[in-house]
Amino acid sequence: MKKSSLNRRDFLKVGLSGLVATGASTWLLADDPKKVKDSQTKSKTKPPASLEPQPPGGRREGFIYRTLGKTGIVLPVVSMGVMNSDNPELVRAALDSGLIHLDTAHGYQRGHNEEIIGQVLKGRPRDSFFIATKVKEDEKFMDLVDLSLKRLGLDYVDILYLHNLTKRENVLAPQNLEVMERVKKSGKARLIGVSTHSNEPEVIRAALEAKIFDVVLSGYNFRKDYLKDLDAAIAEATAAGMGIIAMKTMAGAFWDKLRTKPINTKAALKWALNNPNITTAIPGMTTFDQLKSNLEVVKDLKLTPEEIYDLKMGEAANLAGLYCQGCQRCVPQCPKNLPIPEMMRAYMYAYGYKNLAAAHELVSSLNLPDNPCAECDDCLVSCAFKFDVRDRMVDVNRLKNVPADFFA
Repeated sequence: MKKSSLNRRDFLKVGLSGLVATGASTWLLADDPKKVKDSQTKSKTKPPASLEPQPPGGRREGFIYRTLGKTGIVLPVVSMGVMNSDNPELVRAALDSGLIHLDTAHGYQRGHNEEIIGQVLKGRPRDSFFIATKVKEDEKFMDLVDLSLKRLGLDYVDILYLHNLTKRENVLAPQNLEVMERVKKSGKARLIGVSTHSNEPEVIRAALEAKIFDVVLSGYNFRKDYLKDLDAAIAEATAAGMGIIAMKTMAGAFWDKLRTKPINTKAALKWALNNPNITTAIPGMTTFDQLKSNLEVVKDLKLTPEEIYDLKMGEAANLAGLYCQGCQRCVPQCPKNLPIPEMMRAYMYAYGYKNLAAAHELVSSLNLPDNPCAECDDCLVSCAFKFDVRDRMVDVNRLKNVPADFFA
């Protein structure tokens, strides 16, 4: 892959000049393509005196903004997923450029990710940024929330998510509803929500059923196999006043393990944001080149013919890619009931994102034997999306024997 050519100094020289602002585009490549009216608003040099809702820190000229459900909070359509970044200067540049929403989690980089954000936020007005973090189901949930706040140097976060839920029963579990309501009432989170990597339609509808959540962070990209149902669930949530934020828009970033066939991630981000029911997306950024590209998207969502072609290219070439749909169809096929979707996500972290620390953390948490497939002569799992499941399982599971401090 081409090495990043832009550092912070070059990025600041380039600034935002040359970023072209145009209108919204058609929502393309879904199961049932149709034109939709985008609810976006474009900022003006001087907002009208009628005072439409303002995002934290004020509006940037040419940026496209949307309102987060019924919260009244206005955000740029592009935000920053900080998970894969360990560079405080990149996070600082994102904030300085107007990308006010940063997304992290308690477990990212074993807490260092939140600490990096905390360093960057020092000295900044609290009303100039919008921070989300996530905590997994745990008996010590409130203690983990307090630790996250300490790392971030904040009294409260703007969004607290219950992290990585995949089933309706998890969303509606009484202990989960109780602790999330307690967090909000305590003032430690302005808004509460759930995040989901798989089975998103069920999770979104369960969040609606719970009647306590303000927002859902959902996997959403052009490769989703069940787009029609996912789009319907998102539309239902939006109609009910729930905010929807998109993640996993890059769909694995590459079509191949060797990273020789990159996905056009700029086009993929535009595609996701052409759904007007998505308030904002949190693409992961690790380079200033990626930040520059995403700042172009925040001003222009129009997909070019070339970008549309790029998004269709991998499918036409019959490439499996690195993105696991999380459809769970593989699990009942496995005699050992192995956590295949989680291992495929770790594989994507390792080979697509080059985030070995995240892959290692996920693999280690699953407590699998060194060769989880050793007892089977032949793999009985047939992936609907052409993954060689056994090969990928054995490959990425090697990380579990690497000491964690190797990735520090």
